[in-house]
Amino acid sequence: MKTLAPLAFALVLSSTALAATAPAADWKALNAESIALYKKGDVNGAIATGARAIEAAAAQLGGDHVAVATVVSNVARMMDSAGFNSDAEALYRRALAIREKQLGPDHLDVASTLNNLGSVLREENQAAAAEPYLLRALAIREKQLGPENADVATTLNNLGVTYRALGRYAEAESAYMRALKIREKVLGPAHAEVGSTLHNLGALYDAQGQADKAEPIFRLALEVRRKALPPDDLDLAATMSELGEIYLAAHAPDKALPLMQQAYEIRLKKLPAKHPDVAQSRRDLYAVYATRGEFATAEQYAEEGQVTVNEEQRRRLSVPMPSPGMSPTRLN
Repeated sequence: MKTLAPLAFALVLSSTALAATAPAADWKALNAESIALYKKGDVNGAIATGARAIEAAAAQLGGDHVAVATVVSNVARMMDSAGFNSDAEALYRRALAIREKQLGPDHLDVASTLNNLGSVLREENQAAAAEPYLLRALAIREKQLGPENADVATTLNNLGVTYRALGRYAEAESAYMRALKIREKVLGPAHAEVGSTLHNLGALYDAQGQADKAEPIFRLALEVRRKALPPDDLDLAATMSELGEIYLAAHAPDKALPLMQQAYEIRLKKLPAKHPDVAQSRRDLYAVYATRGEFATAEQYAEEGQVTVNEEQRRRLSVPMPSPGMSPTRLN
């Protein structure tokens, strides 16, 4: 995936340069092909084809045409999903400039771009910079769609994540609770997006050391996600991992183990072996087996270079537990 970085950089060239060098190609066909490749899971091919679609659209329509903004936004979302956050940010900014110019500041497409730009800024650890974009997106969506719309809930959920990153927990809780109420009403209580907000709310309480509030929320999130998502979904694994860590911190390793094991198996299947989430699951399993006194099994999950305990240390070992809700394997 990282081999695409030069291509990603090329995508943010000025529209004038693109129009001057673009090949004569059908931008609509290229855009459709890019989307089809993305849906098949070929993100590399989708981004490469999307780059050609941007060039063709700019050449045929002019760099400031609203259709160019649509193609640029499509590729930005692909870049975001592939982890090229800075490139996605640049593309979202380009799409935003075009849409504001052509559609006006209060158009729903402008709100969509603002929401996506705010989200990618937060992913780049720029939560303070993200907030005004998300607030503006929220204002437009509330005005155009009403206060109880699924897109309004999406922006509220993003604001909740942003406020948590800023340590503004009361505002995060308020945003999550409102998003949850809307999603349950509009989408139904068993929808995947309801599970997402529940998970975020549980994580918020856990971050504040409120395990008594986090545990039932995570259990409900897990119930929803098990019904709404495939059995090997990474979001499902995330909730299993979080709830397992809550149980481990509460001195309930027997409850934690099956959840942590399932999370590890999903992550190992879906992610690279050295992905941080896989490493987290390995640490979780090491901790839970050590807590149960099963040191030989625990050592199977030891990280490379980790010093294992000898028999004397095993007899003396007392695994320290954190205060409820604050797992030693997770930074909040």
